[in-house]
Amino acid sequence: MTRTAVVVGASSGIGRALASELADAGYEVGLAARRLSKLESVGADLPTKSYVARMDVSDPDEARDRMDRLADAMDGVDLVVLSAGVGHENRELAWEPERDTVDVNARGFAALATWSMEHFESRGGGHLVGISSVAEFFGNPVAPAYNASKAFVSRYLDGLRSRAVTSEADITVTDVIPGFVDTEMAIGETFWMASPEMAAEQIHAAIRAERNRVYVTRRWRLVALLVRLLPEFVTRRAFD
Repeated sequence: MTRTAVVVGASSGIGRALASELADAGYEVGLAARRLSKLESVGADLPTKSYVARMDVSDPDEARDRMDRLADAMDGVDLVVLSAGVGHENRELAWEPERDTVDVNARGFAALATWSMEHFESRGGGHLVGISSVAEFFGNPVAPAYNASKAFVSRYLDGLRSRAVTSEADITVTDVIPGFVDTEMAIGETFWMASPEMAAEQIHAAIRAERNRVYVTRRWRLVALLVRLLPEFVTRRAFD
């Protein structure tokens, strides 16, 4: 049987690279994001059948409705990857950037994660993948909502994984924890920068292995451990 996947946030960055990676592996791919013209360009380059849907995850009800339509068009979805996200440098602590980050990274994520679990439970199984970040392990005075929202993503996935264990359906929940990836949200020159293609390759490997959690690239697991052990005043100095 043909495998089907929906990648939310497929117009650029990790989402775009992963859509290509999955299509190369034989998946039919549903592509969702705000920029429809970019999605159509991505879909035209894929070797398998693709479906596109303009989706603004900051509008949860509309996003869930678009997921319903995609699933109907694709005759069901086996894999959902939630890669849509925003991050704003907000030294002034203005409300608009913080609200946008929470709307997309937390409210929008939860809306589509719950849709995915409902869909998989009705089908008897499936695989949900969420993209969090090593930023979840510390507070960030420059972009507080971003780091907090990524912690929300990871803990939410933990809860859904616990739910999946008690479900009669065969559901896998994977938390992808990237470090620095060369995307539109990367700011300046940073160390250990991975390409979106490398990130997609490692995420696909984690999907195949049905991993609960994966760091991209793997060395960031050590950084995350170190950050959790350091006192708060040490990590705070990184933003001075």
